[in-house]
Amino acid sequence: MSDLPKPNATDVATASANANPRPKSARRWAREFAVQALYEWLVAGHETASIRLRTEGETDFKRCDRDFYRDLWAGVTAEADGLTAMIQPHVDRPLPQISPIERSIVLIGAWELHHRLDIPYRVVINESVELAKTFGGTDGHKWVNGVLDKLAPTLRADEVAARVIRPR
Repeated sequence: MSDLPKPNATDVATASANANPRPKSARRWAREFAVQALYEWLVAGHETASIRLRTEGETDFKRCDRDFYRDLWAGVTAEADGLTAMIQPHVDRPLPQISPIERSIVLIGAWELHHRLDIPYRVVINESVELAKTFGGTDGHKWVNGVLDKLAPTLRADEVAARVIRPR
């Protein structure tokens, strides 16, 4: 007989969930590729067209929603200055001083909040937080959550107000 304690049901469920994580959606793959591509663009300054072509040539790119990725990539890169201006009032220092990973993620979140009204604002924020947990610094996800949570009422006032009136 072993002296090790027997796992409880919660331990077993957690281990099972960690062993078989839910597969990523095609949009999650697209967002992950966009974060990596934006990082390259912000840090290395490579041409947007060459980054897009290289990214679309990646082995796992077939798993992502190509149209969503292209819209996201074209939108964020074309509107980076405008998105930065929307985000800046909700940040305590100039956005260029923020880590390029977290900056990429809030740019993606801001673009989705502004242009993809078919995606609920809470989903946009959650997806951005998950990206920050995957790619960002230790507490980067908290910063991303705070910024987008402040930006959402500006870009989605009716949707946020409806949520406050009718909480789930």
